[in-house]
Amino acid sequence: MQIEIKIDDSYAEPKIVILTASMTDEIDNLIKKISNESPKIISGRKDHIVEILEPNDLIRIYTNAGTTLAVTKRGEYTLRWRLYEAEQRLNPNQFVRISQSEIINLNKVESFDLGLTGTICVKLFDGTVTYVSRRYVSKIKKTLGI
Repeated sequence: MQIEIKIDDSYAEPKIVILTASMTDEIDNLIKKISNESPKIISGRKDHIVEILEPNDLIRIYTNAGTTLAVTKRGEYTLRWRLYEAEQRLNPNQFVRISQSEIINLNKVESFDLGLTGTICVKLFDGTVTYVSRRYVSKIKKTLGI
């Protein structure tokens, strides 16, 4: 990616122009980072009560039988969104999708076991063991810098 900055006092406020051949994940993530969008609230339902969930408290978000669930140290909450909609509300530097049905909080990972052929075993701080699907292995390795 090339970055070019032009300083011109004829502009009253900064203007960003992105020139690209096609829309990519890299461009999409860049737009999210530089936009002034306010943080999106994540709420979950547990025992007929809706609670606001702090992103830092989330351990993982996954789908089971068509229901999206968020796990925190206080328990499991049902979300009203699909997994991709929940993913859009999360910080991409902190949360990463590891399979078609699961997103994990990188700050809640105890270890990654690369010993299995073709996949990665993830142990979370709450004791949960889950696996990165083969489709997402290269993305996780890139995120981890390995």
